Amino acid sequence: MTNKYGQTWDLDVIFPGGSNSPALEEYAGNAEQAISEWKQALDSFQVPDQGEDTAGLVRILEKWESSAKHVFEVVAFVECLVAQDVTDKKAKQWSGKKDELMAAYSGTLTGVDRVITQVPQQTWEQLLEQPELINYAFILDERKKEAAEKLAPEQEVLLNDLAIDGYHGWGSMYDTIVGSIQVPLQIDGKEKYYSVGQAANKLDAADRKVRQHVFARMQEAWTEKEDFFAETLNHLAGFRLQSYKHRKWDNVLKEPLAYNRMSQETLDAMWGAITDEKDAFVKYLQRKAEILGLEKLSWYDIDAPLSSATKHVTYDEAADFIVKHFRTYSSQMADFSQQAFVKRWIEAEDRNSKRPGGFCTSFPDKKESRIFMTFSGTASNVSTLAHELGHAYHSYAMNDVEQLNQEYAMNVAETASTLAELIVSDAAVKEAETKEEKIALIEEKIQRSIAFFMNIHARFLFETRFYEERKEGLVSAARLRELMVEAQKEAYNDQLDEYDPTFWASKLHFYATDVPFYNFPYTFGYLFSTGIYAKAAENPEDFERFYNALLEDTGRMTVEDLAMKHLQEDLTDKAFWLKAIEVCKQDIEEFLKLTAE
Repeated sequence: MTNKYGQTWDLDVIFPGGSNSPALEEYAGNAEQAISEWKQALDSFQVPDQGEDTAGLVRILEKWESSAKHVFEVVAFVECLVAQDVTDKKAKQWSGKKDELMAAYSGTLTGVDRVITQVPQQTWEQLLEQPELINYAFILDERKKEAAEKLAPEQEVLLNDLAIDGYHGWGSMYDTIVGSIQVPLQIDGKEKYYSVGQAANKLDAADRKVRQHVFARMQEAWTEKEDFFAETLNHLAGFRLQSYKHRKWDNVLKEPLAYNRMSQETLDAMWGAITDEKDAFVKYLQRKAEILGLEKLSWYDIDAPLSSATKHVTYDEAADFIVKHFRTYSSQMADFSQQAFVKRWIEAEDRNSKRPGGFCTSFPDKKESRIFMTFSGTASNVSTLAHELGHAYHSYAMNDVEQLNQEYAMNVAETASTLAELIVSDAAVKEAETKEEKIALIEEKIQRSIAFFMNIHARFLFETRFYEERKEGLVSAARLRELMVEAQKEAYNDQLDEYDPTFWASKLHFYATDVPFYNFPYTFGYLFSTGIYAKAAENPEDFERFYNALLEDTGRMTVEDLAMKHLQEDLTDKAFWLKAIEVCKQDIEEFLKLTAE
């Protein structure tokens, strides 16, 4: 039977020829030229005598936007090249070029800081009130305030330059090591080598012996190279901590909180509400252990299927299901997703040499997105596909917003993706044909709550404690294992029989160099999207207008202001988070009722 949708993405419409593309080479040169013109605009800037003289700042903004569009286009393409084939040596070379471009971009941003810090506050406030600048007022003011807390601009430039072969180099080293790992698995009587991404997909096998086998082999694979991973993680953290020390930043959360445009009060309220409500999720873990005939679940049992009731889903079926149910909320969202499938914006093929995980990246100049994942026909794969399409739709909804106001943070990015997941998973539950299938699909939803409230919490606890210990010196692989298990025990209320001591090595997010603490924004997005989902249920006819308006604002205000404007909610109050968690608890209650016999 002919497949309706291709499972490999089309990158040639952006730059034909892959890592050997002459068009990519030319475009990267244009990106360098754009940065050069931006620097010229900065060098020729004169501090205005009065707040009406906006010409110099407007020129800087125009060149800044052009540079952002060009640089991020190259960055997105190179990320796709590296992900689709970890053995592509030319792509690895491009990865180095991408880091150089990003360093040049970041370095020039410090030039913006140098310029705007020279403008007297009264003149500054008058400038931002002018019609040609008022749309940029939030990001410019945010930049000016943050610049005052950093090193002198020339020192920040040096820091960015040193980061290419230091900080980002260590991040690239992690990707290289992971790409080289092959996990030997004995499946169906045959031994075969799998990439870590393919092996991870086997951890949700129905047969516990298979899960144990895969878990044990993966533990061996990560442990074999743990000294490399420990050194990499230590040097990444060391670079950050040295940067913070020289900027006189005491709190390791200062950077990720500022990046996510959220306050410590909001973060504390969220984790506090989750900790208060964990007992409900413990009941789920206990019931699942009981159903599986276990005293306690082990780490590799958390995602285990309770039955084989959920059927294998083809890629075409998944695509049609997602589009159909997006349409019940937003025709724009459905039409956009249909286009993504038809035009092959998605790399979903299950094959060797792909990097593990999934992501969505956007091309600001082409105004397209690309989605990366490995699709093997599970309900979880369908959720992942919906999740990444949510990210892509977020970018699409902002196509008419100024380029500099499109740079939304990770926490609100995870809102759009998680909402898309909720729509699809709820639809799957409603369409379940048998009680067993309904149980399996509700459990799929609950597993996401467990991931965001427990797994992500463990990551947050681990990373917070690791950074505190790293301030005193290098942290050994053995100590990293201890910290990881301690965090998992606390996050899961010590409900598991066996934990994953190598999780610190296997979780890509600990090694990401774009932003530290690549964890709590996921939980924020999950719960924030629950609030949006509830609002959609109240007024479905108005959802598309309301949702698009919210997405358009995600790059130009704090999350607290975003929630107050569109949801009339105070995120620093634990009450908001408790209400959102209550929605998740309804799935637990339904699950306990359905599995009571």
